[in-house]
Amino acid sequence: MRPTPEFKIERIAVAGTLTDRVFKALTQLINSGDFKPGSRLPPELKMAGRFGVSRTVVREAVSRLKSEGMVESRQGSGVFVRDRNMHAPFRIDPNIMDSIDSVLQVVELRLSLEGEIAALAARRRTRAQMAAIRRALKQIELDEQAGGDGVEADIEFHRSIADATGNPHFLALIGFLFNFLNRATRITRSYEATKAALSRQVKEEHQRIVEAISQQDSEVARLAARRHMEGAFRRLGSIDAEQLRTQRPE
Repeated sequence: MRPTPEFKIERIAVAGTLTDRVFKALTQLINSGDFKPGSRLPPELKMAGRFGVSRTVVREAVSRLKSEGMVESRQGSGVFVRDRNMHAPFRIDPNIMDSIDSVLQVVELRLSLEGEIAALAARRRTRAQMAAIRRALKQIELDEQAGGDGVEADIEFHRSIADATGNPHFLALIGFLFNFLNRATRITRSYEATKAALSRQVKEEHQRIVEAISQQDSEVARLAARRHMEGAFRRLGSIDAEQLRTQRPE
């Protein structure tokens, strides 16, 4: 059995959610290699003393580590750091999404995905899927004409393209990312609505994607989707950071 690593964390004195802070501190220790795979975490009492928190806070933080697949309990032996493997889930901390830079990083992640999604959709889409894409695009216009922001229709438009790839993992991943981009999408669409040139630009970008998928031209679809995401990146980058922090979903 490997020895328990030296525990070098100072007491936590900053106000806030103590469980979150202990969880983040332990996560950092694991990710940095201070607590290596197979090593045992210090006992609850020792961690509580070093962090300056109660054993309950430590227990809750360790429970979160377990739910993230980072550690595991071994009967009668303690809690051990797990090997990094496929069971560790991909996650994005929602607490960082009030930062414009963090939102742009997620948009950048989408930028690298949407081109390939559109290209695959162009090659694989069925007539029914093409009809669904067209309906989703039309719904954006209908929502806007009715005085809405078109955000949900916009999301459904991109979901319908992901669905047309025939690969459920693309659909799941796009859905996951939109959990973090819903508010940013709402803000950018509100911003675009105040500027006719930007609103027209977005509509043209969407239309080019649809036309390329309809014609089953994967290269043009890839380029059109990438240009759309590059445009979204620029438009979001022009939004005042305070708007992102204060705007809340309706």
